[in-house]
Formats: sequence, structure tokens, C-alpha cells
Amino acid sequence: MGVRALAPAAMTDSPPVPSKAEIDGVFTLALLAALADGNADERERAHLREVATRIGGDRIDLSVLDRAPGARPSIAEAVRPLSTPEARRHAYEVAVGRSDRDGAFLRDLAAALGLPAVSAQSFVAEADAIAAAPAAAVAGTVMPDAAALDKQILDASITNAALEILPETLASMAILPLQVRLVYRIGTAYGYELDQGHIKEFIAALGVGLAGQYLEQFGRKLLGGMLGAALGGIGRAAGHQAASSGMTFATTWAIGQVAKQYYGGGRTLDAAKLKAAFAPLLAQGQALVDRYGGDIAQRARSIDVRNLPALFKGP
Repeated sequence: MGVRALAPAAMTDSPPVPSKAEIDGVFTLALLAALADGNADERERAHLREVATRIGGDRIDLSVLDRAPGARPSIAEAVRPLSTPEARRHAYEVAVGRSDRDGAFLRDLAAALGLPAVSAQSFVAEADAIAAAPAAAVAGTVMPDAAALDKQILDASITNAALEILPETLASMAILPLQVRLVYRIGTAYGYELDQGHIKEFIAALGVGLAGQYLEQFGRKLLGGMLGAALGGIGRAAGHQAASSGMTFATTWAIGQVAKQYYGGGRTLDAAKLKAAFAPLLAQGQALVDRYGGDIAQRARSIDVRNLPALFKGP
């Protein structure tokens, strides 16, 4: 685990500010990656549209979601506005963030971006290791009581909020697998054997599908980090990331609490009831963020981005 990201560009005193065309290009590629496997139904496309609008308003061109596959922009067209190494690197990392990513799409994208094959493959390998970590880490785990489950939920929420603060793209890639792991552990505590397909459906029923979360996390980093220089400098970007970290904390906490209700109650809640239960718990999670701000900052300092699968070890 020695590659934090694709080879970084040379450091400069003032980071380059991406143009609107570059931002559109990155988001278009993110959406093309989300649609590449051909399995995105209208519900998922609607959720992606909702997320992108929430984080970017009218700054993001969402027309790709409404086009038939043959009428969507080509990879070459989407890549064309990405004139800086930073934008090109970020676009590839965002595409890799798809948990069900399409290998042929990534190969074509890396070629179009002019990325070194070795660096691109190393980044994919690290992302694969992170995505595979939950299943190996939770085997045989049984949580003994409700208090222990609450501690597990809080710990996962703090860790995910800390990952959101970190600038590395790989850090964001660990958030979704950690949420999957959390649901798996809660289900196991109540005697259920779960697979990742079921867990993804459970999370999607809450209205926070994995594809939408993926777009939101990377979009917030793009608009809050890369765009931060245009909106007021590094301080503004850091503040935006802190707010995003709070949302990640609240989302993870609410997912855990709903999972506890669902599996502890014998899986009797339907999709509508799950979504209704999630909204107030999300608000409760947001109210808890300030209380744990110090823990989140401390956890961020302790995370080794070069070895993210280590986060999935331990009790």
C-alpha cells in the first residue's frame, strides 16, 4: 500500500483554480462512470440528479442523465476541458470511486487522460483492497448488546467524518465500505447472515444509495476543495470540508441506528418506513457533530492513508 493517489503535480504557492468547463468535465465523467455498467434505473438516476443539484446547484450540467446511451458525451469529449494535471487526476480518481465500476470504461478513461498505466493500475488496486476489506474483517463478528452496538455506530461515524476531512481521494473511498461493514456487523449481532447486495439495497431504501453518496462525497471535495480557491481561499475550502464531515458523521450514525431498529425488530419495516425512520435520525446525528468534533480531528490525525484496509480490523 504505497500509493496515496496518482502521481501529484508539482506543488505551487497558489493551487490552480478550475474553470467551469473543467468542473463540468469532472462531473460529466463521474456521471458517465455511474452509468457505465448500464444498470442505473430511473430511481438511481433521479437520486444522482438530486444529489448533484444539492451540492452544485446550477453549476453542474446534468443533461447526461437524461440522454440515451448513444447520445451521451464520449469520454474524449468530457476529457477535453480538463487542462490541468489536478483536474485530470481528480476525474480518474472519482471514476474509480464507483463500487461497481466498469473496467473497460476506466481503461479508456486513463488512456484519454494520458495517465501512466502503472499509476492508474496502482490506484485501482488500492481502491479494490479498500472495497474488499469489509467482508474479510467482519467474519464471525457478534456484538453482545445494544450499548456495544451504539459504541460501534459512534466509532464508525467518527472514523467516516475523519476520512471526509482528509484531502486524499482514497480516504473518501473507505467511507462507503465502512458503512457496509457497520450494517453487516449490526445484522450479525441479531443473528442475520447478510451479503453486500442486501446491504446496498437496505442503504438505498433509506434514500442514501451508495451511488448517490459516492457522487456527493467526491463532488463536495471538488466544489469545496478545488473550487475553494475561487470562493475565498484555503480557509473557505477547509470550512466547507468541515461541514461535509459533519454530514458524513450524521449519515453514518443514522444508517447505524436504523439498522439497529430494523434487524433488532425482526426486519419488519418496509422501504417507506425505513426512509421515514431515517430522516429524524439524520437530524439527531447532525446535532451530535459538535460534541464529537475533537474526536473527529484526533481520528483524522491517526489515520494512515497508505494503509486504509487497517481501518477494518479490530473489534
